Amino acid sequence: MADSAPTWLPLPEVAVRPGLADRAFARRGDLVLSRADFLANVDAWQARLAIEPGRRWALFSDDSADFASMLFGAWHAGKTVLLPGDMQPATLARLAAEVDGSLGQLPGALPCAAATPTRPPRLPLDRQHTRLIVYTSGSSGEPEAIAKSLAQLDAEMHTLQAAFGLRADADGPATVVATVSHQHIYGLLFQVLWSLAAGRPFLARRLDYLEALPAALSGSPGLLIASPAHLRRIPDEPALAACAGALRAVFSSGGPLPPEAAAQSLARLGHSPIEVFGSSETGGIAWRQRAHDGDHWRALPGVDWRISDELLEVRSGHLPDAAWYTTSDRVRPLPDDPHGAGFVLLGRADRIVKVGEKRVSLSAIERALLEDDDRLLAEARALLLADADGRIAVVAVPTAAGRALLQAQGRRALGERLRGRLLAHVERVALPRRWRFVDALPVNSQGKSTEALLGALFDAPVDSGRPPVEWLQRDTTAARLRVTPDPALAVFDGHFPGNPILPGVAQLDWAIGWGREAFQVTGHFTRIDALKFQQVVPPGTLLELALDWSAERGTLGFRYTSPAGVHASGKVVFDSDKALGNA
Repeated sequence: MADSAPTWLPLPEVAVRPGLADRAFARRGDLVLSRADFLANVDAWQARLAIEPGRRWALFSDDSADFASMLFGAWHAGKTVLLPGDMQPATLARLAAEVDGSLGQLPGALPCAAATPTRPPRLPLDRQHTRLIVYTSGSSGEPEAIAKSLAQLDAEMHTLQAAFGLRADADGPATVVATVSHQHIYGLLFQVLWSLAAGRPFLARRLDYLEALPAALSGSPGLLIASPAHLRRIPDEPALAACAGALRAVFSSGGPLPPEAAAQSLARLGHSPIEVFGSSETGGIAWRQRAHDGDHWRALPGVDWRISDELLEVRSGHLPDAAWYTTSDRVRPLPDDPHGAGFVLLGRADRIVKVGEKRVSLSAIERALLEDDDRLLAEARALLLADADGRIAVVAVPTAAGRALLQAQGRRALGERLRGRLLAHVERVALPRRWRFVDALPVNSQGKSTEALLGALFDAPVDSGRPPVEWLQRDTTAARLRVTPDPALAVFDGHFPGNPILPGVAQLDWAIGWGREAFQVTGHFTRIDALKFQQVVPPGTLLELALDWSAERGTLGFRYTSPAGVHASGKVVFDSDKALGNA
């Protein structure tokens, strides 16, 4: 670590160590919050929660500075904190039975704590008994609760600093900017906890668009904590290229980054992303930079690994004990790796499903679809649909060649071509029976393509006309999503030849459809109020749709915007007797 770097704070002492009051803690717009501000808020929340009964408290806040204060305040008040990944009705229903109270933006949350005239007494947090509950993303099924001790989290901090601290802290601390949520383990570790331990300020609000990165950094040194979903869509803009000198590193986690996306990041941001491989259960395991390592992964400092029956086994301080943990990841060792013994990932062994009494590997189907010489698909996800027939389905992103075939001969022809190729790899019973070809895999706010999101594509008719979306926010009353209308969509046919624009009726239909999906609106449409179309939407426009739902009034507000400004807005009114929503 450079000499100019601030004092390292072990996590148990983050809110205890005296001094360092002027250390920058977070940035909220133009306002710079200090460590003294952080400690004052921790004081208030500790005092408030110390008198509250119950040990298990849920926390959800989209402001990282508020989140950090509530987290450490709750910990110092002796509470176990549970971090839901979102505020969807199903999530809240599961959570209600598990907690004694709520903080932040959750329904029924404890009111904001008032400042205390005197600081409550504080000792370093107990490393074993201070607990956090995080949830898996649900990318391979239902989210699962994972308990973490502070000792495990602190071990991760030392690992990250040992692996990446020198480049992160060269010539002083950098500002940490994230496109991912701290409600999940990746954002929690890299944006919030590592920043607090190493003395790096972080942005209180995450970036929805990479276009906002130049303004967020304002020329100061920065670390970008991103997801593969964001790094697959880096705009080719001079302002972003100018950030290359300010950025010290770009991190990515949550899934392997395609080689094309890694190359694009190097070209447009000046950095080959540091990909970190791990899981909620294991913590960080290995890392790579494609520009230097290709497909090879190398273990993080302090992580031991071995292979048993092709499955990766790991042991580290990130786990609850010293026993070997068997993952579901199949790997191949690389004894001749110039960086030291590493491995290549071969897919997950737990993605085995039963079809007609036959065991079928969904990972094998995906690999076979992507390994053909002329590559018709850039990405593919196979899943078993939860219907009476138990059919295998595939959501896929075509390459340029696949897109050309799709436009020339249609979905059925492309699907049959792919099924024919799969016959060389899988039994006929395992052939996918349903396909969805999309411009990008649907992802949640963490950049994960969950089974729920993939399965939802098969709930609507093929020709519904709605493109795939990236959800930025989904809770009981508000949602935001990002969508790019593809010129191949049927809604552009005849509207207008030579100058295609997205019809207003399509914008309205999409807003209602996504509103029903986000809020479970079941009422009947009655009218539209305050409808305005302010700018046309050409194909390829990067749109953000903001949705606001009032179950009491039965109204769904919508607003389409892009970097060019507001495109359309209005308020859809549903039959109030049937607009049940999430009341």
